[in-house]
This record gives sequence, structure tokens and C-alpha cells, in this order.
Amino acid sequence: MTESIMDYGTKIKKDSLAYNLHSWSPQGSLDPKVITKAEGIYFWDADGKRYFDMSSQLVNMNIGHGHRKVIDAIKEQAEKMAFMGPGYAFDVKSEAARKIIEVAPANMGKVFFTNAGAEANENAIKIAKMYTGKYKIFSRYRSYHGASYGAANLTGEKRRFPSEPSIPGFIKFFDPYLYRAPIPFKDEKEATKYYLAQLREQIIFEGADKVAAIFLETVTGSNGIIIPPDGYLKGIREICDEFNIIMVCDEVMAGWGRTGQWFAVNNWDVQPDLITFAKGSTCGYIPLGGVIVSKKIANFFDENTLWCGLTYSGHPIGCAAAIATIDIYKEENLMENSKKMGAILGEILENLKAKHKCVGDVRYIGLFTGIELVKDKTTKEPLVPYGNDPEKIMKRILGMLATEGFSTYNHDNILIIAPPLTINQEELREAMDVMDKVLDYVDNMISA
Repeated sequence: MTESIMDYGTKIKKDSLAYNLHSWSPQGSLDPKVITKAEGIYFWDADGKRYFDMSSQLVNMNIGHGHRKVIDAIKEQAEKMAFMGPGYAFDVKSEAARKIIEVAPANMGKVFFTNAGAEANENAIKIAKMYTGKYKIFSRYRSYHGASYGAANLTGEKRRFPSEPSIPGFIKFFDPYLYRAPIPFKDEKEATKYYLAQLREQIIFEGADKVAAIFLETVTGSNGIIIPPDGYLKGIREICDEFNIIMVCDEVMAGWGRTGQWFAVNNWDVQPDLITFAKGSTCGYIPLGGVIVSKKIANFFDENTLWCGLTYSGHPIGCAAAIATIDIYKEENLMENSKKMGAILGEILENLKAKHKCVGDVRYIGLFTGIELVKDKTTKEPLVPYGNDPEKIMKRILGMLATEGFSTYNHDNILIIAPPLTINQEELREAMDVMDKVLDYVDNMISA
């Protein structure tokens, strides 16, 4: 490493701390890594150290870093037409929407483009209210839907607190988190029956004639990879049909092959009314999100004004990137690779659970997985409590993983493992050997 490169890295970090506000952090204690290169499933820091990107950054780099097809599509579109207002029809906007509808559930009809997931959820809230004429919105406590004001009110976990007092009409309910369920259910069907009955009763008490929508992450993402039990999503669909409520599935993180399907709802053969998406539609190469709207709701807006608008809705460069990304998913068989590598990762996780006393639970579907760390397997006492880690235990664990070249993030006591869908078996096993090594340390820590 030459002195000039080291000086360059030092300057980047100095300027970043001086001029950038970094997400979710007290600014004075930050020490961000300086990243200089990214390719495939890896990225490198200014010291030349290589990291496995085992969270796909923010679970969005599904096709990996540096894919030439998307880069070339962005360059070509920038040269052809960098921007056009959302009121016009143009080739890449039409084609991107068509390609999305072709891989979406069969009941879907049109797409309203946004810039990111939070904006997608903001506009889905408005669409549900406009379509139903109702105003209450149900969402779950263990959820994250974005940090803009409406999406933050939709969010159930602690990141909503700075946006409170909340907007009137946002109602929270508990989702089935079977590992920590307060009742020892005999099986998933029994748990599903209980949670659906609780939700149905809550809707009645809130006034079903006032409830516009139920929002849920199809598979809960950042809050710990919580997979719905057998029959749960179909039960939500039935409740929505019974009370004329819009079912909205947030697939910002779970969509685009992450679970081995184009959209996670396909795993349970459910057709929601709205699907929100972002992340994997362009895999971070440029921002793009949107709301996929059912044919029935799309038809409603033939005669009724859609009071939604964004300067950059259907941005040409974002749409060009989405077209290329969707083609990559198909050409490189990434849905199938997600399933295949996901099965291998599931086996590895089960082995880690059997080996390590600090691993209370593992959850996985496709390449969307989590490791829940505990102090005691019998009592299930979490390694750190909800929303509180004064000794920075999880930060230390992430630091040890990073030292070994394994990059990911956590939510409370849960480590997220969600590598790019392009990963192969050799890379996956090499990375998870690092996890195994660090979990040995955690075992020793809880025994001390």
C-alpha cells in the first residue's frame, strides 16, 4: 500500500466525518471504513482488505457489484435521454413497467414508479385510502417500512419513535414470531389460527368500515427474518376480502429473488392488492422503487384521479437499470441459484445451531436468513435485550466478523445473512466458516 493511497483514504474519512451526516448513529463516535472498490460478492477498503458482502449491503445488491450489463444500460440511457418528466410516455419507462408486471402475481396490472422503498410505501398508503375511502392503516410491530414520515408511522419498531406523535389512523398489531411466542403452540397452524383471530378481533374493535389497508412485509426483513407460518398470508387475504381491506405486501427487501421467487408472496400462492418494491429492482446501481397495483385498483383510477406524483417517478436511467437487472435475473438463473444456495446455507445454519450454545434459532428462506443469538438456549434469553445494548456486544461481534473479512449487520440480537444471489457454494462455505469461528468466541463469552 503506497503512502499516497493511504493519504487518500485518510482524506476521504476526514471529509466524510466533517461534512456527512451518517444514518442511525451518534456522529461523534463514528469511524467509517473507507471503501475503494467493489466487485461480485466482495468489496475492498482503503487498506486493501477484502470483505465478503454477506448482507448484500442493505440486502439490495442481489446481482452483486460491478455488473457490466447494468452499468452499460445506465451509460447508454444517460447519453440517449437522461431525464424526462413523469407525464410523458417513453420507451424504457413503458418497458420496465411491462417487465415488472410480467413477473408479478397474475392479478397485477400497473406500476407507479418511485425513487425508493419508503416512497413506495408512502404512495401505497395514499392509494389504499383513495381506493377504499377509509383512513385507518394496520401494520405490525416487528416491521420496518422506511424512515420518511408516513413510512416511519407505518413502521412498528423503534425507528418510528422520532416521527411520533404519530399520524392519526396508524394501528399496530403483533405478528407471529413463533420462536418468541408467549404461547407454546403445538404447530404452525395453531399459531396461525391464534394470530389471525387476534387480528380479526382488533379490526372489529377499530371499526372495519374505517380500515383501509393491512401492510406487512411478506417476510419480515431487518427485524430478524421472520417467516410467516403455514396459512398465515392466506388468512390475511381472507380477512381483507371479508372486510373490504386492501392487502399490501412490502417486498422492498423480500422481493426480486431474495426468497427464491420473483416475489416472496409466490411462496404461499397469495395475491395481494398492492406490492411495494425497490432494492432488488436495480440492485442499488441507481435508485428506483414503486407500487405494483392490481388490475382492479388500476381500473378504479381510469375514472378517479390518482393523487400521487414525484418529479422523478419513472426516471429514465432508473427504468433502464431495472430492465437490465430483470434480464440478468433471467439470463443467469438467479431465482434457481437463490433456492439452491439457500438450501446449502440452511444446512450450514442448522449445523451452527446444533454446534453453538449461543445460537438460539436460525431462520431461512432462499438467501434471506438470520441467526438469533441467546445467552441461554433453554430460557431463550436474548444476547442483548430489545433496543438496548449498553455494552455494545453486537457491535463487537460485527467487528470480529469484519476483522475476518465478513461484512453484515444486526438487528438487536439477530445477525442478518443475505449474500448476493450470484454467490457460489465455495464462496458461501468459505464465508460461513468465518461465522463459525466468530460464534466460537460468542460461546466462550456467554460461558465466562
